[in-house]
Amino acid sequence: MSRIGKIARRSFLIGSAAIFGGVAFGAYKINQPAPNPLKPLTGQTALNPFILIDAEGVTLIAPRAEMGQGVHTTWAALIAEELDVALEDVRVLHGPAGKAYYNSAMLGEALPGKGYDTSAFLHSVGGALGRIGRLVDLQLTGGSSSMKDGFVRMRETGAAARETLKQAAANRLGLSRDELKTENGIVIAPDGSRFTYSELAEDAAGITPSDVTLRDPSEWRYLGKSTPRIDVVGKSTGTAQFGIDTRLPGMKFAALRANPRLGGGMKGFDASAAEAMPGVEKVVDLGNAVAVVANNTWLAQQALNMVEIDWEDAPYPPETDQLFDAIARSFDEKPNSAMRDDGDAETLPDGATELTAEYRVPYLAHATMEPMNATALHDGIALDVWCGNQDPIFQQRKCAELAGIEQENVRIHTTLMGGGFGRRAELDFASYATLLATHMKGTPVQLTWSREEDMRHDFYRPGAIGRFRGAVKDGRAVLLDGQIAAQSVMGQSLKRYAGISPMGPDKVHVEGAFNQPYGIPNYRIRGYLTDLAVPVGSWRSVGNSHNAFFHETFIDELAHAAGRDPLDFRIELAQGVHAPSVGCLEAVREMSGWTGKTPDGVGRGVAFTYSFGTPVAEVIEVVDEDGTIRIRKAWIACDVGTALDPSIIKAQMESGLIYGLSAACFGEITFAGGEVEQFNFPDYDALRLHNTPEIETRILETNPYLGGVGEPGTPPSMPALGNALFDLTGKRARSLPLSKEFDLLA
Repeated sequence: MSRIGKIARRSFLIGSAAIFGGVAFGAYKINQPAPNPLKPLTGQTALNPFILIDAEGVTLIAPRAEMGQGVHTTWAALIAEELDVALEDVRVLHGPAGKAYYNSAMLGEALPGKGYDTSAFLHSVGGALGRIGRLVDLQLTGGSSSMKDGFVRMRETGAAARETLKQAAANRLGLSRDELKTENGIVIAPDGSRFTYSELAEDAAGITPSDVTLRDPSEWRYLGKSTPRIDVVGKSTGTAQFGIDTRLPGMKFAALRANPRLGGGMKGFDASAAEAMPGVEKVVDLGNAVAVVANNTWLAQQALNMVEIDWEDAPYPPETDQLFDAIARSFDEKPNSAMRDDGDAETLPDGATELTAEYRVPYLAHATMEPMNATALHDGIALDVWCGNQDPIFQQRKCAELAGIEQENVRIHTTLMGGGFGRRAELDFASYATLLATHMKGTPVQLTWSREEDMRHDFYRPGAIGRFRGAVKDGRAVLLDGQIAAQSVMGQSLKRYAGISPMGPDKVHVEGAFNQPYGIPNYRIRGYLTDLAVPVGSWRSVGNSHNAFFHETFIDELAHAAGRDPLDFRIELAQGVHAPSVGCLEAVREMSGWTGKTPDGVGRGVAFTYSFGTPVAEVIEVVDEDGTIRIRKAWIACDVGTALDPSIIKAQMESGLIYGLSAACFGEITFAGGEVEQFNFPDYDALRLHNTPEIETRILETNPYLGGVGEPGTPPSMPALGNALFDLTGKRARSLPLSKEFDLLA
């Protein structure tokens, strides 16, 4: 075991791969460069954090995690484009915890404003604000921000490396750098002399990178085109290494059972029956949980069933109805925010027809395909943790605190993830593994959660209630007044990550409602925060996920109250406010052949949401097949500004739609006696091949700024389906999941 610890401390290890040497390049123009986290062995050189060149070629040290969204492929394309190497020759490894890998895009999203109305000046302010990410250790994959973070930075990194290598060759030849050119990993001189990047790497290590000019998009070889995913072969052949695939010499395996009354403690337990089972090595008290260590995971999970545990009660009302009563009472308090308050939302305009509606959505689980897991090794001095995670520095800090060691003595090895959706931004799975490792010093131990433990110990998308009041006059919406009550995801998350409470209005709480590009003269959205101890966290598209259902269902109700076609109604609202949004709505109208009229047995619904900088319009078609309703077709139009890889954008939009439709149809987390009632996929189902619709996607590029793609496909899917069901049946869905009111094909 000492050999493992020695390697982990002395070399640059990522996942199961070790890089013993090479030169790293990177351009990261922050006011003061962050420390380079790459630490090769004695006699080796690491210049900067992102590109490593060694005898085998080019390796991209990626700061964003790969959880199926294709980020490693596009980041590699950004590097390859400027570095003049073939995309297939770029190896990609996730970087260690390090300030140099901060997310430069996420904090810019926190600026006041609706997003679609961002001026060039405010956009530049957001870019400057993003640099603070380095100061607050924001090495986070989330918020559909990876491409916005890397688009300029990684191209600058590749260009700086290219020019530095050219300078190294120029110094050898006594020529000007401008006389040289690069091609496919080689620097070429006018006389035909050729130097591989590997040959020049050592010389280049002593050269300070110069300012560079990025290539015009007309010269791009990879960006703007669909490229093969670099992880396809590994994932197709089973050789890709996820967290659950981690294997180390002498490793033991463990399973976990935590209090099902979330946040409650443990009074005591009797593990005598489990300890008597052959192959069980240890039963460990983890405070509010019990872990069994054995020689394989299955045995550890079975042994847990033999442990008798006396749990404390939950610190929240134990029944679902009681939780929603508490959410409803939030409307009696002062609102936390009024992020949008245009005109006079109190007074009903003369001659207008008033409409009111209340909507409810349930708590939701992330339900990643790879259950939570982490492997940890504590040798008494240093700690190594292997896991798929979305925030290595936060994980490092928390694990150091739990292990009682300095943060620099903790190494986080970020693996591929079998789904994240925000769940792997949490700290609990690595924390439990760390605590277990402190009881198993010198022995690596892998802690794997059962599906049941995973499902019942999530940080859920909060349940929420929306109360909306509006008015129409002369065929137009003249008033929209929305109130939204739910627990605060940001409030809880910041407490867990940094031990602080956010101040001021909670923008995330009302996103997807206050920031929609609709020209309604009297338009107000208020947010009410519910103080409950049910653990909640970021779920794919966060506040947009429930607010889009509220907002776009109500917009549909206003359209019908006005006697208008729902799609035309939306286009008219967006006209003159945000042209890319109008373009998306017009695109789905053309793609779907929308006429506003459907034959008997067919229903169509439309919904639109602007989120994460990207407007998305979706049309859903449902059909009645002998009393059972099937989702037959879906059309998606999105405007991402610049489509860096159309195939990945298409996959993410369609993935987001399916994720949202799954939640709309079947997703619900309920509580009884303080415990989550859903245990596994039979209790928490998703769309499958037979009930997933045929999907057509169109990508537009008129948006002035690069938009996100990982989450924006999710929000409009839920209201679009509800609106389609209204068109089919005449019954308006104001709560989810829809399977409670409609006979959907399961």
